[in-house]
Amino acid sequence: MIILKSPDEIEKMREASLIVADVLDEIEKLIEPGITTEELDRFSENLIMKRGARPAFLGYLGYPKTLCTSINEQVVHGIPGPTKLKEGDIIGVDCGALLNGYFGDSARTYPVGRISDEASRLLCVTKEALFKGIKEMKEGNRLHDISAAIQNHVESAGFSVVRQFVGHGIGKKMHEPPSVPNYGTPHTGPLLEKGLVLALEPMVNAGDYNIEILDDGWTAVSKDRSLSAHFEHTVALTDQGYDILSLRM
Repeated sequence: MIILKSPDEIEKMREASLIVADVLDEIEKLIEPGITTEELDRFSENLIMKRGARPAFLGYLGYPKTLCTSINEQVVHGIPGPTKLKEGDIIGVDCGALLNGYFGDSARTYPVGRISDEASRLLCVTKEALFKGIKEMKEGNRLHDISAAIQNHVESAGFSVVRQFVGHGIGKKMHEPPSVPNYGTPHTGPLLEKGLVLALEPMVNAGDYNIEILDDGWTAVSKDRSLSAHFEHTVALTDQGYDILSLRM
């Protein structure tokens, strides 16, 4: 069942989401060749705790870290560790926080130094696709209007949207109904209503959309080992239209 949120609940979710936004802003300053994903993870855990929140991913279904750090062909759920970033890498960083009983969730993909033209275009298209989807989040639309907007933008650029992972509702639980695929038929799916809060998150491969899970049981990679990018925002539908809770204005 889709759980609609009150204005007060949405403000609580904004507080959690802005902690995540601040973490991702600070991580952007740290990303450079030579830093390890473990260092990024420790920094993020400390910052979340200092803000009075709890890392949402740490211990979730047994996940061992605060961040998901996914490099190059890694799609999502890469586990931080001793891996050092290299010039030309791209790294997707997914972060969540729990504050006063409510979750916030956001992700960005960053360049490490100078990256290839293809990688740069992939990041640009994926971020654009997220905002194309967000703009479809309005009363009277249906859920798959969001999905179709994302898919159309990605595929028109020659890339592919991952099918096996999707966006989701969010609130007192990190994953709530509905699931929000990044592909679909417009004018289908549940009607969008005021109070809906979604974590919208296109995951886009430069090649084929198929993925596989590595032996660690978490890390998803593109099956053809093409580059992959991931952007995510927590977004509420209010009287004023869509409201990006994980974006500090």
